[in-house]
Amino acid sequence: MQRVTVLLLAALDAVIAAAVGLVAVLAPFTLLWVLAFGLNADWGALWPVSGTLWQFGHGVPLQVVLPDAVLSGLGIAKEAATFAVSVPPLAILLFTLLFGMRSGRRAAVAGAWISGVLSGAVVFATISVLVGLTVHSSVLRAPLWAAMLIPASVYIAGLLIGAIKRAWSEGDGGIVDRVHDVVDGWGDWSPVPAESLRGATFVVIALLGASAVGFAVMTVLRGGEVIALFEAARVDVLGASMLTLAHLVYLPTLLVWTASWLAGPGFALGAGTSVSPAGTELGPVPGIPVLGLVPANSSMWMLVAVLVPIACGALAGWMVRSRLVWERIGTGIWPRAAIATGIAAVSAGVAALAAALASGSIGPGRLADAGPAAGPFALAIGIEVLIGAGILLLAPRHPDELAEERLDRWREQTAGGVTDVTAPVD
Repeated sequence: MQRVTVLLLAALDAVIAAAVGLVAVLAPFTLLWVLAFGLNADWGALWPVSGTLWQFGHGVPLQVVLPDAVLSGLGIAKEAATFAVSVPPLAILLFTLLFGMRSGRRAAVAGAWISGVLSGAVVFATISVLVGLTVHSSVLRAPLWAAMLIPASVYIAGLLIGAIKRAWSEGDGGIVDRVHDVVDGWGDWSPVPAESLRGATFVVIALLGASAVGFAVMTVLRGGEVIALFEAARVDVLGASMLTLAHLVYLPTLLVWTASWLAGPGFALGAGTSVSPAGTELGPVPGIPVLGLVPANSSMWMLVAVLVPIACGALAGWMVRSRLVWERIGTGIWPRAAIATGIAAVSAGVAALAAALASGSIGPGRLADAGPAAGPFALAIGIEVLIGAGILLLAPRHPDELAEERLDRWREQTAGGVTDVTAPVD
């Protein structure tokens, strides 16, 4: 594919990614504006609010400044008129990241991933800057540098992940191939980087799946509390629909909270609170319906939840070990130990990043501390995944595994005219 075509397609992908994200925020708010305020509504406030919330969905922290009319109408103290909100709905961020990965991969398939990444990055960054310069709200305020930089960084990260992953596995005839050749020269240690990343990917996917199952179970067990909080909110059909939509876009954020609970450290719902398998200590909780899923108390049997990340690590170790056996690489114990350590380290890094994105402030006062703590979450995931992956990667080799290797060797020797198959296999 011609380089100009790759540039144009990457630029179009960036425009589509930004446009879809903005429309996904703008469309429901347009409907809300029409139904709540009628055709005489202040339409000039629609774009600033929607654009700011699009930035917030990418992790940009917001400062909420409530006007005096709202304070007096709701009976809120003036001390709570200004507060920070920094726990974003990660569904928007994930969409941008995945769309960027798709665009980067397509550019790599076309054989010009560097040009495609640069084109997409420049276009999306330009859109991010334009949105940052045109959305000014007196109620929702975001730091200008963060509003312009963070959304673009998310898309660029997706571009690089998608492009480099494809170039590493299929080749690019350039810098990635040269690095690949250097790594291949490491001998028995050559699979360590790629298999560490591959194993960590299995861990993240498995842990998210387990968190989704746990979240679904709590929805079944404590669905009544959620319905009661919906009823206590005394909202009409429009309000209930908007609340439900907000819950859906916050689902990835809540899955990170659930994963932290499964790992052991849990999460906070305010300063001095803790929700974990070891115990639940809560003060007054906001009347957000989804928080009705939080268990009111804990018991010792819940501590078995920490076996879930260990099982995820074991799954990753088994998948990686199967590949190593099939390709007959990384046969030594120390390369496998390095792979197990790499899987744990990368998984811990992903956990720390996810916790940093999914924690922060959800309101004034004590609500300024909510979500999982990055350090304990990352440490717990690192240790638990290392245990699981280490067990599978470092366990003594099974006779069936050795027999499979001998069979493969016999086939190769037979094809090459060699009949001596008595050489031992470690």
